[in-house]
Amino acid sequence: MFGMRRGAARIAMAAASRRAYSSSKSSESIIRPLFQSVLASGTAVAVGLTYVNAFSLDWRAKKPLPVSKVGPNRDLDFQMSDVEVELKVRNIFTGGEVHEKDAGKPTKERMQGLVLRIQREICSALEELEAKAAKEDGDAAPKKFQQDLWEREEGGGGLTRVMQDGRVFEKAGVAVSAVHGRLTPAAVRMMNSRGKEIELEKDANGKPIGPKFFACGVSLVIHPHNPHAPTSHANYRYFEVTDEEGREKVWWFGGGSDLTPSYLYEEDAVHFHQTIADHVTKGDEKNAKTYYSTFKKWCDDYFRITHRGECRGVGGIFFDDLSKQVRDKDGNAVEEVKAEEETAEQLKERRFKFMQNVGESFVPSYAPIVDKRRNTPFTEKEKEWQALRRGRYAEFNLVYDRGTKFGLQSGGRVESIMMSLPLSARWEYCHKPEAGSAEDTLLAVLKNPREWIHV
Repeated sequence: MFGMRRGAARIAMAAASRRAYSSSKSSESIIRPLFQSVLASGTAVAVGLTYVNAFSLDWRAKKPLPVSKVGPNRDLDFQMSDVEVELKVRNIFTGGEVHEKDAGKPTKERMQGLVLRIQREICSALEELEAKAAKEDGDAAPKKFQQDLWEREEGGGGLTRVMQDGRVFEKAGVAVSAVHGRLTPAAVRMMNSRGKEIELEKDANGKPIGPKFFACGVSLVIHPHNPHAPTSHANYRYFEVTDEEGREKVWWFGGGSDLTPSYLYEEDAVHFHQTIADHVTKGDEKNAKTYYSTFKKWCDDYFRITHRGECRGVGGIFFDDLSKQVRDKDGNAVEEVKAEEETAEQLKERRFKFMQNVGESFVPSYAPIVDKRRNTPFTEKEKEWQALRRGRYAEFNLVYDRGTKFGLQSGGRVESIMMSLPLSARWEYCHKPEAGSAEDTLLAVLKNPREWIHV
């Protein structure tokens, strides 16, 4: 059905399509230093580009990413054994996988265990696809994830795993972090504008200071080589504000996952959405419609490239500020059927189980799609269209994504923040697909999001 090509023919086709990008070296030599200077300064700028011909950007790392410790630009030996990584991870993450299922442990320790498990399971699933492709090609050395361990001066750190230039995946990044410190007064004001009730503390001199916080999450973006295999993104996170003794005062969960195809296969979109819906309602069927329908619409609205009048992809779910209430994208509480006489502890446990379910939905919702499409024959023209769609992906992340903007503006770790960008992207002046083409069909859906399933 999918006309699979294996071995040398498939590799040669992919190599030929990638060579199409090398024709714009003069544009790249101008854009790359400019883009790097923007990142280094942390300043937002508008750049006018007047090239008549197409140009491409390539964010390909020329060397393995360094392991950073105690602040940026301090490089350690990247070649660390799994045992060394595990020991260092234990210094950063106070909660391991063993804590996830222990209801007696604090939520922040259980969440650390959850994100570490989700990272491991997703990386294993992607490496299995790489190993499968390598076996088909008669190669005994499949691509593996590189491990980049980093620590934060203010407290905490993370483990970023990146795989580049594999047979199946052009770039895949799965990062976990657990950080703590003190919020700035500006951050408190921003959170309170979203309905929070966080009070400022005072230092010894009576100067207002933010309260202590803890944040933990896993974030991932996957860009396959084949233009018929979709990109996907997911994020699952927890945030809490505590008093000076570490007692929890305010908490919430957030996250979601979404699918970004270059070519529309309706059955793939249905599979992705149905798998997510099946997982988010597991164990809480009374709230099935609330969870999936509310968060699906939020996803369509959030991942919209406003200046293009189109969505980034075919959606999924997205949610934030999930705490005592289930809220929509505008912060309005939506109807929810609660358990009778549910205590605060029981409610939070139900929220945590929800996060477990959505985290466990990613591999079965996405990996089978990639496995099905990874050997689909493609042309150089289709590869160029994929690069154009990745240009849209970059536009959204750099212009609208709250996490990217907050990270760059607050002096966050640039390598981890920019992990979401593809290795290459393309822009063409006034590009418009042919009417009735497969590319045009995708655009029609991106401009008018569909309901893929009914719950």
